[in-house]
Amino acid sequence: MIKLNAKNSLIIAFSMLIITLVLYVPKIYLRNNIYYVSKDVNKLYAHYISLKEENKFLAQQLEDMKFKNQIVDSLIIKSLEEKK
Repeated sequence: MIKLNAKNSLIIAFSMLIITLVLYVPKIYLRNNIYYVSKDVNKLYAHYISLKEENKFLAQQLEDMKFKNQIVDSLIIKSLEEKK
């Protein structure tokens, strides 16, 4: 059995503190790291969603411009044919 005097009590207290730190510091570090990575992922996902919406908008504008170009081209061709 261990005799509890001042020196032994201090050694036991520091041992328990070190064991606790060894067990909980990695857990705290990992949780903190996971939190910041998930924040970054959410930020990138929001950016991705906004770029996806912008891509849809630009694709629609491109489609409208192609349609307008086809109409203008057909009108120009028709007017050229009428002049002949």
